[in-house]
Parts: sequence; C-alpha cells; structure tokens
Amino acid sequence: MDIIDRPDYTEKVEHLFGKGLIIALTGQRRVGKSFIMKQVINKVSSVDANNVIYIDKDDERFSFIRSNIELTDYVDGRLVAGKTNYLFIDEVQNIRGFELTLRSLHSRESCEIVITGSNAKMLSSELSTYLSGRCIEYHVQSLDYAEFLVFHKMEDGNRALISYLTNGGMPQLSRISLDEQELISDYLQSVYNTIILKDIVEREDIRNVPLLKNLVRFVSDNIGKPFSATNIVKYLKSQQIDSSTKVILNYLDYLCNAYIIHRVSRYDIHGKRLFEVNDKFYFEDIGIRNSLVQGGLAQSIEKNIENAVYLHLVRLGFEVTVGYLQKTEIDFVAKKQNRVIYVQTAYQLASEETVKREFGNLQLINDNYPKYVVSMDELYENTDYEGILHLHLRQFLLRKDL
Repeated sequence: MDIIDRPDYTEKVEHLFGKGLIIALTGQRRVGKSFIMKQVINKVSSVDANNVIYIDKDDERFSFIRSNIELTDYVDGRLVAGKTNYLFIDEVQNIRGFELTLRSLHSRESCEIVITGSNAKMLSSELSTYLSGRCIEYHVQSLDYAEFLVFHKMEDGNRALISYLTNGGMPQLSRISLDEQELISDYLQSVYNTIILKDIVEREDIRNVPLLKNLVRFVSDNIGKPFSATNIVKYLKSQQIDSSTKVILNYLDYLCNAYIIHRVSRYDIHGKRLFEVNDKFYFEDIGIRNSLVQGGLAQSIEKNIENAVYLHLVRLGFEVTVGYLQKTEIDFVAKKQNRVIYVQTAYQLASEETVKREFGNLQLINDNYPKYVVSMDELYENTDYEGILHLHLRQFLLRKDL
C-alpha cells in the first residue's frame, strides 16, 4: 500500500532529531499518526548507520509489553552499540508506566524517541509529570483541504470543497471511492464507535453509554453554539434522559481527551480575558460529525464551514478562541506568538443586512490586526471592505499564511 507523505508533520519530526527531545504525535484515532510515524521510519531505516526499534501496541504481537518493565527489557535488548538508535512506539498510552522507561532512555541518551497517543489526559499527565522539559508534542489532525485534494487526486473547485465538507478528512477514505457514500458512512461510524468504546467507555469506565452517545449527537447538532452544562441537562430531561451537570461536564472532558471534539473558550476582546463558562465545541473531523446528524450537508453547511475554518486555524498553529465585543460575537480570535487575526464565517452574504453584520462586527475592533470574512460567495471573492478582506472558503483553506 502506498503511503502518501504529509510533510507538514514528517519534516517537524525529522527536524527535532538530535536535539535531545522526546517527540509525541497526538490526536484522534485514524487521523494518520501511525502512517506519519511509518514515513519517518522508512527514511531513517534507509541509512545503514541507524537502528530502528518499532513497537505497535495495536498489534497483538506486542501484547506482551504491558508495562514499563517489559518495555525496558524489550528496548534494551535491541539497542545496538555504534549505531544511532531510534525508538518508535505507536499508541504508547496502552503501556502502563511507559513514561518511566522513556525517562530512563532519555537520561542515558540511548536513542531518539518518537511516540504516538490517542488520549490527551493520560499523555499530558504522564508527559508533564515525568518528562517535563524533555518532550515536545505535535497534534496530528485529519486531512486539511489541501491534503484532501492530494489524497483523493482532485482539483481545487466547488465540487472538491463540497466533498471535503461532506466526507471530512479521514485519510483511509482515499482508498474508498467518494461515490460510495454508504461505505463511507459505515467506515466513519466504525471509527466513531471505536473511539467511543476504546478511548472513552473502557478507559473511563462509563456506565451510561446511551447518555454519552446522546451527548455527542447533541454536540454535533450544535456546532458553534455556546454550551451550558445546565442547559444540556434540561434538554436531555425534555427527551426523558436523566443526568446531572457534573456528569455532562465529565463526559465533555472525556470526549475532548479522546480528541473527537475540541473545546473553544470565549474571549473578551475589550477586557483581554477569558470567560469561564459557555464554551463552544467543534469536531476533529467533519465527516464523523456529519455521520451523527440528520439532513445531510444542506441542513448544516454553515456549521461545517465554521468547523472547517476552526480546524484550519489550528492547523496553522494558532491558539483559537471565540471573541466577544460590545455584545457582538466574533467567530474566531486566533493568536500565534505576537500575531492576532479575526475571522467571521458565513455561508453566503445574501443580503445587505448579512454583509453589514459580518463585516460590521469586525469593524468594531479597534486595532490593526488582519480581519477576514470567509464564505462561499463567488461574487465577493478577493474583495476588500474597509480594510476587511473577504475570502472564498476554498481560498482560505488553501492559505498557509494569514
């Protein structure tokens, strides 16, 4: 099977070799962490002076490595003196006490270390407690729009964009015809069910699985809306489903830890502070989100546009919040180092009222940072409205600089 390169990630990993850091690739299941690791393995394996040790904890052949004790024995027995040793461990969170082995190997400078993991809470606690200052983490996302075009051998255009907003960016879909919608739906449901079962139900010992699945569907139906756990409890009660605020908050944390959804905080642009309530949530993969809702793309295209813009900002390395200013909302405030950009999203600027609302909200911000309105209007493509740039969604998703 051909492995399509994702240089945005592989080059970051390769650049860190020799710098004394453990490299962690994190993200939702099936977004391509293992294949990125294999791409790097293929490159370092081609050099005779290198020795590669590879452990895949999704492979039954490595089931005997249950804890740091077996892990240390296995790795130490395969280190080769006189060569540059590389250790790659896929789904490392499935090894109890893995951080103890990694700390020991790192302190001995025994090898270059690359790991992948699919549970944010477990990795963050272990890595921050035992490997603080020794580890750098890269979050691997599902395919962005540019990668989607490469994987599916498509030209940029509205047909490709609609396909991306419909099917999402799970890399495995490149082996399935995009015309086979029933098969795609079955695959996305399979990935979703695996995440729910292995990364949440089993790991967190969830008893009320129907409540968890109802909560995920509620989130999928309410992309981009402020969330209150109290309001969710009230909604579920109206559906004859009993719960509590604490349980809802815990379940949302579990979903975030499994990388299936992203939590986005609200930011007071004027007061320069974060609010502590009513976060918004977006899905890691639009296709999985679509597989959970009824009505198809036509019923939720605005939500998918907003979700796609959010994912692209994260991919570009921005820290993203939702902005509030003078009782108005700015869809996204994105910060990176000393840079800030503001982004409003819309399906179409169909009326003068819509134009005034989307551009007008941005005009209220009294600074000189870049401001964008992103929609699917061809008519307004590449226009400037009093210093605010309008971009078609396709253009926005293909930009590497903002």
